[in-house]
Amino acid sequence: MPLALYALTAGAFGIGVTEFVIMGLLLEVSADLGVSISAAGLLISGYALGVMVGAPLMTILTARWPRKTVLLVLMAIFTLGNLACALAPGYAALLAARVLTAFAHGTFFGVGSVVATGLVAPQQRASAIAVMFTGLTVATVLGVPFGTWLGQHYGWRATFWAVSAVGALALAIIAALVPSQAAPADAGDWRAELRALARPPVLLGLLTTVLGFGGLFTVFTYIAPLLRQVSGFSEAAVSPILLLFGGGLVVGNLLGGKLADRRLLPTLLGSLLLLALVMGLMSFALHSQWLTVLFVALLGAASFATVPPLQMWVLEKAGGAGQSLASSFNIGAFNLGNALGAWLGGEVIDQGLGLAALPWVGALVPLAALAVALSARALDQRASPAGRIAASA
Repeated sequence: MPLALYALTAGAFGIGVTEFVIMGLLLEVSADLGVSISAAGLLISGYALGVMVGAPLMTILTARWPRKTVLLVLMAIFTLGNLACALAPGYAALLAARVLTAFAHGTFFGVGSVVATGLVAPQQRASAIAVMFTGLTVATVLGVPFGTWLGQHYGWRATFWAVSAVGALALAIIAALVPSQAAPADAGDWRAELRALARPPVLLGLLTTVLGFGGLFTVFTYIAPLLRQVSGFSEAAVSPILLLFGGGLVVGNLLGGKLADRRLLPTLLGSLLLLALVMGLMSFALHSQWLTVLFVALLGAASFATVPPLQMWVLEKAGGAGQSLASSFNIGAFNLGNALGAWLGGEVIDQGLGLAALPWVGALVPLAALAVALSARALDQRASPAGRIAASA
C-alpha cells in the first residue's frame, strides 16, 4: 500500500476521534456550560445532522476541484472547527462549531474512498478503503479513550485542542504525501450525479448500508448497561471489554477489505449474515461472562467486516463521475444507521422487552439489509443483457 494511503488514514483518525470522544465528556461539558446532560447529548445529534447535510452539499460544491485540494480544504475545516470548539464561549457556540466540523466528515470519507481506490491496483481497491477506515477504528480503540481521559483530567477543552493538533498534523501529511489528482472531466454536473445517485441499484446500496449499521448500533449504543446489568460486570470491567470490541473492529475491517477484493458480492452477503448470526447468538451468550467477552470482540469484527464491501458496493453501482457523491452519501447512510439503531434500541427497552432482547432484535436489521442486497443483485441480473433475454424467453 502506498504511503499516500496512510495520509488518508491519519485524517480518518482525527475525524473519528472528534465524532465519538464527546460521548465520554458529556458530564464535563454539561457541568462547565451549565446545561442538562440531555442538552449536552444534542452535541452528538448535531454532529450527525452536520454529516447528513454536509456530505452532499460539500461534495457538490467541490466537485470541480482537484481531489487533493478537496481533502486539504476539508481537513482545514475540520481543524478550524475543533479550534472553535475549544474556544467556544457557551453551549450555542459549541453546538454550532460541532455542526461546522461535521461538514468535513462525509465528504472527506467519500472523496477519500475514491482517492484511495485510485492509488492502488484494481484488485486492491476494497483493501485500500479498509486501510483508510483503519484510522476510524484506531480512533475508537485508542484516540477516544485517551481523549476522554485528557478531558476528564484537564478539562474538555483540552481534548479539542489536542484534536485540533491532530487535524493540523493530518493536513500536513496529506499535503506532503497525497499526489495531485484532477477532477474527472465530467465532474461538476450535479444533475448528472444526482441522476446516477437516483438509480435503483445505488439507492438499494445506500439502504443496505443504513440497515447493516443500524443493527450494530441497536446493540452497541447500550453496550455498557448490557455488560453491567445483564452480564453482571463491574463498572471497571467495561472499558477493558470495549478495548476488545475495538480490536475486533480493526481485524474485521482489514479482513473485510481483503475478502471483498477477491469476491465483492459474496463478502457483502456473507458479512451481513455473519453480523446477524453473531448478534443472534449474543442473546444467549450474555448470561455467561466469558462468552460475553468473546462475543463483544466478535461483534466488533463482524460489524466492521461489512464496511469495505458496503462502501465498495456503492462505488461500483454509482460508477464514473457519480462516485464521489454516492460515496459521500454512503457515509451519511452509515451515520443514519447509527441514529436509527440507537432509536430502535431505545424503543425495544421502552416497550418492556428489556436489555437482553437488544441483540436478537438487532440481528433482524442486518437480515433486512441482506434481503435488500439480494434484491439489488436480482435487479442487476434482470438489467444485464443475459437477464433480459432470459426474462423474455
